[in-house]
Amino acid sequence: MKFALAVIAGALACGTPLCVQAQQTEAASTTAANPLPSADRAFVQAASMSPSTEIDAAKLAMHNTENKDVRAFARHMAFDHTKLAAQLKIAAPHGVTVPVKNSDTSVLDALRPLKDTAFDQAYAQKLGLQGHKEAVQAFQKEIADGQNDDLKKAARKALPTIEEHYRMAQSLAQKVGVSTTAAK
Repeated sequence: MKFALAVIAGALACGTPLCVQAQQTEAASTTAANPLPSADRAFVQAASMSPSTEIDAAKLAMHNTENKDVRAFARHMAFDHTKLAAQLKIAAPHGVTVPVKNSDTSVLDALRPLKDTAFDQAYAQKLGLQGHKEAVQAFQKEIADGQNDDLKKAARKALPTIEEHYRMAQSLAQKVGVSTTAAK
């Protein structure tokens, strides 16, 4: 799952793709070491990636676009995903480490050089539509297949927010000229 779910990341502060890659690898290995059933472990990895990626992409949006709708969406995503990351950390069972710096570097690297309309469309497609579609699927999978009651409860609590983000992304995509039919 290229982009699924994700905490305030230092990926941009680090400055180099190599450092970001190292952080993602560390986050993935941290998740793999968690003493959870595989479905719950996959959810923690996915659910930590989304907020981190969303927050980092929102920072990019503030620099790479002049579109007020894109900026408003980015601010909303950064705020909500910061809360979602904190809720995931609280829901994680004792002894389970939730990765902090877990952004999807391939998504961020694809967005970084883009400006204005090209950025707006790629951001709406990759983070808005594709990212939230995958996030909805990951949360639904945890609700259906997860074995940890606290994580399942957190997924149930967060799913309406993630679904609302997907609807907001569909609206943003239409405003910036991105087809929403391919993302359904």
